[in-house]
Amino acid sequence: MKSEKGAFPVPDLGPVRCGPAGWDYPHWQSVVYPKPRPPHFHPLEYLAEYFDLVEINTTFYQALRPEISRLWISRVAANPRFLFTAKLNRRFTHERLLDREAVAAFTRGLAPLAEQGRLGCLLMQFPGGFRFTEENRNFLIRLRRAFARFPLVAEMRHASWMREEALGVLIDYHVGFCHIDPPLPCSVVSPRGWLTSGIGYARLHGRTPGDAPPRLETSLRPLGGHEYLYRIEELAEWKVRIEHLRRYAETVFVVTTNDGGGHAVVNALQLGALLAGGPGRAPALLQRRFPRELAGFDSGEASAPGLLTYGFSEVA
Repeated sequence: MKSEKGAFPVPDLGPVRCGPAGWDYPHWQSVVYPKPRPPHFHPLEYLAEYFDLVEINTTFYQALRPEISRLWISRVAANPRFLFTAKLNRRFTHERLLDREAVAAFTRGLAPLAEQGRLGCLLMQFPGGFRFTEENRNFLIRLRRAFARFPLVAEMRHASWMREEALGVLIDYHVGFCHIDPPLPCSVVSPRGWLTSGIGYARLHGRTPGDAPPRLETSLRPLGGHEYLYRIEELAEWKVRIEHLRRYAETVFVVTTNDGGGHAVVNALQLGALLAGGPGRAPALLQRRFPRELAGFDSGEASAPGLLTYGFSEVA
């Protein structure tokens, strides 16, 4: 992947990485993480045993301190393929404040991750009311220039960004296009996916009851259902799109945000298995909670009879 002048070094990205958004959830105790926690247990270090990717959520609300970034680097040291992606602070995307001091502070906080080749990209998550207009086009360009040292991906929640002219702006300024599930209520969304930079990105937010498209007029209303657990057939549909992106992109990041009940971890493991052609490892605690969904995964424990028959080959 080409770097802008003065950009941080580009990590060895590889093809596809799947992982959850965030890791510090109290409701993951006794589901994803053991309770009580063993001595010296750290959830990020634990997830890095099973995933090559985690999306950082906290940066949406506040800038990181550089020492926190360095701590996280140490926690994933055992997995050389592990990368973070990070959400751009809402101060920039929602409040539209681009003062130099705030941009510099945000950049400093992520610099250790980027310098050590542990940061895949920044995700700009825009509110639902962010339509494709001349004013918003110019603001997007300002964001691109303010954070020129980072690879950028945009999650647009308004269908006007599906127009050819809008996609052309993303291409011209090397901004990746983030695919979301549930999809926008717009018939022109490509079933194979758009690719506007060398990075393919997908975020699975969970679905609403009855699979009804959510209303996207306001950023205050959550997109999708964070309690939703995707069925394997639904993940198989995403496998097709992701494989198309993988064919043309330099790298692809797939993030599950349906954190309720640990479902993001379950679905990220399942989708990774579909893309890899078979299941890998899964936490034993989680496998006991979701025996059907995680059948065939290696938990490090003796498998229960009959749990290895729920296959991925049927939908692969």
